[in-house]
Amino acid sequence: MSAQDPGPMRGHGPGTSAASPEATVRLDAVSKTYGKGAAAVQALRDVSMSFAKGSFTAVMGPSGSGKSTFLHCAAGLDRPTSGHVRLAGADIGGLDENALTVLRRERIGFVFQAFNLLPSLTVEQNITLPLRLSRRRTDREWLARILKRTGLETRVTHRPSELSGGQQQRVAIARALVTRPEVVFADEPTGALDSTTGREILLLLQESVRSLQQTLIMVTHDPVAASYADLVLFLADGQLAGSLPSPTPDTVAERMAQLGNR
Repeated sequence: MSAQDPGPMRGHGPGTSAASPEATVRLDAVSKTYGKGAAAVQALRDVSMSFAKGSFTAVMGPSGSGKSTFLHCAAGLDRPTSGHVRLAGADIGGLDENALTVLRRERIGFVFQAFNLLPSLTVEQNITLPLRLSRRRTDREWLARILKRTGLETRVTHRPSELSGGQQQRVAIARALVTRPEVVFADEPTGALDSTTGREILLLLQESVRSLQQTLIMVTHDPVAASYADLVLFLADGQLAGSLPSPTPDTVAERMAQLGNR
């Protein structure tokens, strides 16, 4: 996406360091270590932060800063070595795998770099799969709205093999939104898209946060994408390294340059 993008609408920012009764995601002193002994790598170091209902937060940092590990721990896809994660009101450390699967399926939306589409299903079937797994009826009006904003309304009967990479990413984003989840985790959601489609996707995510009071947490390397958020959090060496409210592409790029010079 281009740095000349006119930028997003602005909204209220989330709380990030102190616990909040409105928080839908909260990390308390979370650390994650991979390996043991001399080969151990500490990917997260005593990270505490919370994300308020109805907030859009971007998470950025240099390569190896712990962004992916943070996202996986916050989303319940990986368990921290120490500390606690509360997700949609549940302390996920106390959930078994079955309960955690139900929580992720019914109350959490995911948009990761791997599209994870089922090749035998059509676009519409891939999008509505979480609803069918939860035995929930499809809201046709909401589905039509998502299809229009993602530019997929003429592709509903196509299968993934008939779509470009960017179109497959749009299907993955639509699938994450169709259940109206309380929390959406996104890892580079516009990375495979051109600037025009990327802007539409970011506006859709932003609108979803506002209209549904969702909590959206997005990892990105793109200062323009980050400027659509209410707040940018910066990670470095597995630790929180600052925040930037009401970001613009220029202020985000400047802060990232400073982190790179540490």
